[in-house]
Amino acid sequence: MFINNFDPVAIQIFSVEIRWYSLAYIVGILAGWILSKKIFISELNIKEKFDDFITFAILGIIVGGRLGYVLFYNFSYYSNNFFEIFRVWQGGMSFHGGLLGIIIVSIWFSKKNNHNPFDYLDTVSIVAPIGIFFGRIANFINSELYGFESNLPWAVKFIQIDNLYRHPSQLYEALFEGLILFLILLYFKSKKFAKNSGFISGLFLFFYSIFRFCIDFFRVPYEQLGYLIFSLTMGQIISFIFLIIGIYLIIKKYEFKKTS
Repeated sequence: MFINNFDPVAIQIFSVEIRWYSLAYIVGILAGWILSKKIFISELNIKEKFDDFITFAILGIIVGGRLGYVLFYNFSYYSNNFFEIFRVWQGGMSFHGGLLGIIIVSIWFSKKNNHNPFDYLDTVSIVAPIGIFFGRIANFINSELYGFESNLPWAVKFIQIDNLYRHPSQLYEALFEGLILFLILLYFKSKKFAKNSGFISGLFLFFYSIFRFCIDFFRVPYEQLGYLIFSLTMGQIISFIFLIIGIYLIIKKYEFKKTS
């Protein structure tokens, strides 16, 4: 068993603090950006515009992630403390909100440049697990989004929370939503039936949603929400919705490829 007593601050210069969570965002975005341009983008017109796209994509992640957290997970608090919404450095980001932000930005940017939005979304889907991996590791270091009490050999005691040994649900998510999902998407990207725009996006939504839905059974829900309909968490409910969208895209894009 492991005792987690990490300092969430990675670097401190005088009164300026750089936290692991911020570094995770930076590393994830930079790694995704570089891999996209060097490996995953083949269309010249998309590659030429990708630098401009990534600027708006970062805004979509941050704004969408923050608003998603506000609306999905803590609306009651922020409706009474409106200006707290802008204090992003205090924490509170939603993956699904960031996902919606990316989707909106991709559609807008594609229309502006007369491109297919799935050409951007498929690329982002391939590299997104890299950012998810680093983000979940940062969650672990920050002692947040932890799991239920456990006596398993790999259980972790989060000193900043209590003296209980718990499921390291952040590491489960880093493994499945990050590393394993990345390998799955790499495998399918090489297949001929996955060449149609939108198929990889559908696979990403499908597998991410399944992994997130299952791992949430080990993770303590947000205190302000607890369990909702059918004793599911908000994350599970939203994941189920995206799972349906993912299945739809997979079927639609695969059938289109078969008949084209």
